This record gives sequence, C-alpha cells and structure tokens, in this order.
Amino acid sequence: MDTTIFTAQYLRKTNPQVFKIITRAEDIEELRGLLIDFTFNAEQTALEEVSQEDANFAARIRDCGIVLRSILKPVSEQGAGFSILQVLWDLGHNVPRPELSTAFYADLLHLLLGVQGKGPRKALDAIHLSAISATGRKAALIRTRQLDNLWDEVDRRMDAFPSGLGEEAVLRRRKRREKILAVLGGSIEDWHNWRWHIRHIVRDLATLEKLVKLSPSQRKAIKAAKEHRLPFGITPHYLSLMDDEINRRDAAIRAQVLPPMSYVKEIAAIDDTSCLDFMGEEDTSPCDLITRRYPAICILKPYNSCPQICVYCQRNWEIDDVMASGAFAGMERIETAIHWLHDHPAIHEVLITGGDPLAMGNETLAAILAKVAEIPTVERIRIGSRTLVTLPMRISEGLAGLLGQYREPGRREVAVMTHIQHPYEITPETAAAVNRLRLHGIPVYNQLVYTYYASKRFEAAALRRHLRLIGVDPYYTFNTKGKDETLAYRVPIARLLQEQQEESRLLPGLARTDEAVFNVPRQGKNYLRDRGYRNLLTILPNGSRMYEFHSWERKVSQEATTFTTTDVPLLDYLERLQKDGESVSDYATIWYYF
Repeated sequence: MDTTIFTAQYLRKTNPQVFKIITRAEDIEELRGLLIDFTFNAEQTALEEVSQEDANFAARIRDCGIVLRSILKPVSEQGAGFSILQVLWDLGHNVPRPELSTAFYADLLHLLLGVQGKGPRKALDAIHLSAISATGRKAALIRTRQLDNLWDEVDRRMDAFPSGLGEEAVLRRRKRREKILAVLGGSIEDWHNWRWHIRHIVRDLATLEKLVKLSPSQRKAIKAAKEHRLPFGITPHYLSLMDDEINRRDAAIRAQVLPPMSYVKEIAAIDDTSCLDFMGEEDTSPCDLITRRYPAICILKPYNSCPQICVYCQRNWEIDDVMASGAFAGMERIETAIHWLHDHPAIHEVLITGGDPLAMGNETLAAILAKVAEIPTVERIRIGSRTLVTLPMRISEGLAGLLGQYREPGRREVAVMTHIQHPYEITPETAAAVNRLRLHGIPVYNQLVYTYYASKRFEAAALRRHLRLIGVDPYYTFNTKGKDETLAYRVPIARLLQEQQEESRLLPGLARTDEAVFNVPRQGKNYLRDRGYRNLLTILPNGSRMYEFHSWERKVSQEATTFTTTDVPLLDYLERLQKDGESVSDYATIWYYF
C-alpha cells in the first residue's frame, strides 16, 4: 500500500470538480451550500445514469453524500470542534495545514471519491455475482456457478483459520499438556479436575517461561504488569492452547491474557481506577451487586474474579487479582441484592456474571440460583462464563445437571453466555462441555469481542461456523470499547460493519445470527446495523473518525443523551494489517462503511 499519495496535493489532483467549486465560492458559507448541492446532484445523476451492474456505486454515492452533508453541518462542526469545510477552503486557497496527517488525507480522499462514484471498485461477492441477462433455468444455472465460485473462495479464506478440533491441533495440545503436567507435577487425573487447575494458575513470569516461549516484548510487559500489581494469571488448560513456538496461529490466544506494554503503561499511570469504569456501571447500580440499564433485565455479580483475566475485560477495574480471596461477595450481600430483585417485578431476566460465577463451587452456585429462581417474575436466568474455554473441565455432568434443575419449560429458561474469541480456542474439551449443557436443556450463546486479533478477512466468519458445529449460537459481536489502555486491540467501526455486510452475511442464516453492537457508556447497546442511532461528526486531523452515538432510549425518552467517541484511524489499521502479512487490497472497500 502506497501511503505517500495521501497528501493535499494528491487530494486536489484527484478531485478537480470539488476544488473548482471551492475556488468559485465567494466565502465559506457559500461553499457549504455549493458542496451540499454537489452531493445531491451526484446522487441524482447516479440514479439516472448508473447501470444495474454498477448499482453498488449508486449506493456508495448516496452513502458518501449523506456522510459528507452530515460532516458539513454547523452542529457537527460544533460537536467535533473541528471543521472539514474550513480544511477544504484552506486547501483550495493554498493555506498550509501542517497538522493534518496522512491518515486524515486518506479518509477524506476516499470520501470525496465516493461522492463521485469512484474509489476501490467491488467487494468479494460483487466480483463473483455479476449481472445475468438470461432468464429461467439458464439464469439459475449461471447463478449456481457464480455461487459455487464465490463459496469456494469463502471456504479457502476461512480455512486460513483452523479450529482446535483438527487432528494436528489436538496432537499439538496433547504434547503441550504433557509438558505442563511434568512442570507442575500433575497427573492426567489432575488435568480433568478443575480445582487442580485453579490451584495451579500460573501467576509468575518464571513459571510461565518454563511452560511457553515468550517474545522479548511479551516478557517485558508481563514483568512490568507484575511490578505494578496488575491482575494476571493463566490456567494450565489455557496455556496448553498456546503453541510451543510463537506464530500467528495462536496470536489471538496469547493476546487474550498477555498484556501488551501499551496496556501496562496506561494502567500503571492511572491513580483513580474508578475512571476505568468505561461503561459507567457505578451510575447504573441501584443496589450493591446489581447493574440495570434496561427495563426487564439486570446483572447480578456475586463473584468479581475469574480463573484468568482477559486483558481488555470490561470490569478489570473491579478485579484485585485472579481468584482473589475476597472475590466472593458473601451470601448476606447477595441476599440483599436478591431482595431488591423481589421488589422490582419488572425484572424478568437476570444475568449472573462478575467475574465468572462458575469459579464458585456447585453448592454456593446452587444456593444463589435457588434464590433467584424463587422470584416469581424471573423467567430467564443467564450465566456469563468463559470457563468453557479457560476451564472446560468445570462444566461437569454434575454442574450441567445442577443448572438444568432450574429450568421449567414454559416457565423459566436457563442459558449460558460465553465468550469464545477465536476458532483456535475451540477444542474437543470445549465441544464436550457445550454438549453436556445442551443435553440438560441449557442453550449456549457466544459474545465475540471484535478485537484486532479476530478481525482479519473471514476470521470471525470462521469462528461462527465452528461455533454452530459445536452447538453454540452466535449472539453478539461487540465493537471493542474505546478505552485508551486497549488501543492495541481496537478495530475501526468501519471494519466491523464491513465484516458484517461482506463476510458474515455470506454464511447460512443460523451461522450468522449475531448482532453487531457498540456499547455506549452508561446507556447500553447501540445496534450498528441501524445508522439512525449514530452520526459521523467529522474526520479528525489524525485520521480518527469522530462519532456521536444516540442511546437506545432515543425513541422512548425526551431526555436521552448522546455519547461522542473517536475511532481508530482506518489507515493505521490497514498499515498494521499489512505489517502482519495481510493483503490490504482485500479490505479496500472499508472506506465506504460509516
């Protein structure tokens, strides 16, 4: 990818019509009106002249026109504190703007090209599914050949992300298990005992390096994390999922638990950890251990730690350490929270999460479930747990049977919400754990966090495909939260939208049932498929897109507030992909998702 072209000079050269308008305008306000007219005229021309084969370009012209008009609004400029209209005026009159980055010029260039129906031409499906002039059976046969060719390419791309169910992966991990047991002094019987794994969580660098090879940067970051007392620990089982040698295949697994130095530095510099409460849970907690954002559902948090901590965990600000001694809230506080639930019959669904509630023993878990199930208005109990990946032996026949006891068909559902992040995390042990739950009538749903390590072409699609084959339903795909400390994990919103519309939608329906969402702090889920709940305010000088998100309450409350956030610059993301060996031409249409 040649980034040297993204300059003011190249912008002027490739958009002569736009800059002719700029030089014709008497003042900046006239320019605003002329550019708005220009976008409407481009849309009208596209509707009248674009052929059926290029219908996707008419849609691009429309979408880019909508976005540019939104950016040109005075209210957008005020909200962003930055004016692209002023930038265009200055560039058209040779006024230097040294603060503007290459990433800024790249995004603005593609936006202006898009308004004119130019830019990267087609997505994968558009390449394979060309217009057909024939009719009847002949048309059907032509389309069948096209669909076969398209799916052959989809298959090839998904095959680049094998699961942990393949013979080679199973053998590789069996050898890893033998090594870990030898170092930790365990037997195969111990390996199948979840409490043994809890007792042998690896918390220190010296032990970790005996079990897995680390890169110099990984070693340095873990050492710094321990020095700053950041929560850190990995279960022996999850360590067995890492390869002996560092490679791209297990990058997503390592990234889950090995913090990058950028994360450690950001966290270490923070004095008041409450500012890490990105979702504003303190403002949505009407009672200790309860979080409530929606009318009929709430969260109950009886245990605020896990067998291991995901680096980008939403609640890491609450967690002292892996399996900390004070993680259990105590039955007295839990009973107070359950009394609150009794007093609010509007609550029909309770998500028991934390932390990981399945880190508690069966007896304690049963006591909590029994009390929640006694509430007559609760018709669904969900349990949020990642033990299916980090500690699958925890999902024993006894635990599955315990959860199944609280099901009452037609009266109460019990479900497990898990977080499987990558195909390589899916193992025979995880598949068996899911099957045990399903045999007791417990459905399992997955919530994918769309991090950089799951964002390559068809990587998330491959995950959904394998999830369905082990009995897990894709549920949500979360945009990575815009926290400074997790910058290394963040992906542009445009990439998630591209994934949903160009990759996920090619899968059969049951394999793509998840919903792409952006979690708005203090407000809740914002469905990204609905453009009506967000505005693109501007492109900032560093190339970041600035969005204004509207609350789900927008149509039911006159006092609903908005949330403004800045995204990852698209060019920065593409350059990172290229550095990791990806062909960025495969992502060329990313500029046209807003």
